[in-house]
Formats: sequence, C-alpha cells, structure tokens
Amino acid sequence: MVKVAIVIGKMNSGGKKNLVMEYYRHIDRTVVQFDFICDSDSQAIPEDEIKCLGGRVYLIPPYQNIFANMAALKRLFKENKYIIVHSWNSTMNLFSLKVAKDVGIPIRISESLSMAHKDDWKTIIKRILLPFSKLYATHYMSCGELCGRWQFGNKLFDSGKVDVFKTVIDTDFNKYDPVVRKRTRAQFGWENNIVIGHIGRFTRQKNSVFLIDIFASISKKEPKAVMCLIGDGELKEEMFRKINKMKLSEKIFYLGRREDIQQFYNAMDCFVLPSLYEGLPVVGLEAESCGLPMFFSSEITKEANACELGHFIPLSASSEIWADEILKACKDNMPYRKSHDNEVSNAGFDSKIEAIRLQEYYLSAVESYKKND
Repeated sequence: MVKVAIVIGKMNSGGKKNLVMEYYRHIDRTVVQFDFICDSDSQAIPEDEIKCLGGRVYLIPPYQNIFANMAALKRLFKENKYIIVHSWNSTMNLFSLKVAKDVGIPIRISESLSMAHKDDWKTIIKRILLPFSKLYATHYMSCGELCGRWQFGNKLFDSGKVDVFKTVIDTDFNKYDPVVRKRTRAQFGWENNIVIGHIGRFTRQKNSVFLIDIFASISKKEPKAVMCLIGDGELKEEMFRKINKMKLSEKIFYLGRREDIQQFYNAMDCFVLPSLYEGLPVVGLEAESCGLPMFFSSEITKEANACELGHFIPLSASSEIWADEILKACKDNMPYRKSHDNEVSNAGFDSKIEAIRLQEYYLSAVESYKKND
C-alpha cells in the first residue's frame, strides 16, 4: 500500500475540503491510503469519516507560526517515512515541500487550487511566494488550466508537466430531487418564493458584501425573492450591518455553517458567486449538477461552466444588472427544472472516475521512482 501525506493546511467547510474528500472516498484505499495533516485551528475535519475509511489525521501548529508548523511536518515526515507528499495550499506549498525535500521524500506534488486578484490583500503574499512555489516540487498539479498557468507558468504548463485533475463532485449525489426540493422549501416557508442562494466563506475573495447589494437590487424588483446564506467568515459582521441598514433581515435566511447542503441546492432557484477570483469552484459544479442557474463573476474560469446553466457577469457591472440577469434566468428555469448530473459527469467532473485516475497517477509516480532509484 502507498501512503500519501495530504498536507491540507486549514480544513474548513468549503471547496478544498470537499474536493480532497471526494477523491479520498472513491480511491481504492487498499492500494492508496491518505494521512491528513491539518492545521490545529481547522474547523471542519471529518475525523470520524477519515478514520472509518482507514486514514489518519495529524494536527500541527497553524501556518501563521511557520517555524513550528515546519518543525511538526519534519517530525511527521520522518516518523512515517512517506514516499509521496501532496500539498494542497497553492503558493504556500513552498514550505511543506521544502521540509519534504530536506528529509528525502522523493515524490513531492504541488497542487494549485486558486489564483489571486489585485483587490485582495492576500495577493501581496501570493505574489511574493509565487516564484518559489514550484521550487521544491517534483510534480505539478492543478484543478484547471488557468490555475496551472497562474502558479506554474505558461512554459511549464505548455511543456505538459502540469497535470490537471479537475475539481470533482459526486454527480449522482448532487442530482436534482423534486421531493427534497418540496420538503425543504416547506420546512423554511419558501413555497411561494424565489430563493437566491449562496454557500461559501464570507471573505473578500468571495466578494461577500457585494452579494448583499445584488440581493437588495433583486428584492426591489421581485418582492417574492428571499436569500439563503450558508457559511461563515471574517466579513460576516460587515454583511449583517449592511443587511440591517438596507432593512433586508426578514428576507435573508442565514443558516450558519452546515454540512447538509445538498437539500438547499434543491430548494434554491439560482446560485450566486460574485468572487474576485476562484480556482474551479466546487459549489458551482454541485449547483449545476442539481439544475441550478449559476451566476459567476467573469473573473472565474469558464471551465466552471459544466453545462448550459453557467452565466458570467463582469465585476464592473452594477448590482441592478446582476439582478436583471438573475431574475430572468430564475423565471425561465423554474418551470423546467431538471437534473444536469449527466452533463457535469460527461464534462469530466465526476469524482468516481477522476479518483481512479489520481490513484493511478500516484502508483505510476512510485513505480517510476523505484525504477530510477
């Protein structure tokens, strides 16, 4: 059996956790097994599931204390004698892969999951780390073409040395279910409403405050509209100040951080993601598989449009323009709501298929190393 050290950083609710777990659930774990190395301040580690599937979870000091973080990694890498380290922290992979190289781990995979935007303060740090992010890697991986080119450069990507493993979901699990839709809408009193949905971290990257502006414009044009917000984050208080200022509190249902989100895709009538940047967003694929019109900012890669439900609107567009496009699509789609799981799967985003490809990738890397050792 090949043991892979998955260096995931902060394992919180959201796309990165869902992506890694989808791969993990569908690999042959008698052949490849994962150890999850997570920052100790992670908020959504599915420890019970990981242990049930035969994996292990290790908690280390958060990356903000980078020297303690690297020291803990060094200890774990030495103790467990991994042959593969797969780091999922984009430009931050520099640090974990340096430790892996120092202790002699032969296969070191740097994963690119996101990009950057000039209006996000984190971009400064990412730009500083970017030239060094591939320094200690032996293998390069990304969730899509744009991410791969951004982190590793056009030359490396065009040479075929960056392997694209798409953002994946369980398309069968995320297909549309009219029974679930009816039950969830009745539970929350949404039977006669148009439900605008958003699931994600409330951060500058996600443009979360602008999301409230968009809904305010929708609410003026459509009195039956309500918004379902699921998530948490640093901008939560600012968002709710704006919600109260605009007198929208009775029309916005804040459901906190949740894991049972599939029912809400069914209950919603559209999904809005006006992010400054993304990699290839998991929530977009899940929403599309469930038959939801998906409204992305034009900064998000067109690869996220897995079927005809994706709409891209410039960040420079006013909230009124967003509102007009959203309401038109909602009203056009509602009488014809159907599942798009087959289209999303056929576009290459099904975890059951891609997980086996990742498994073979690991095994091939190990075989190649042993031949050349």
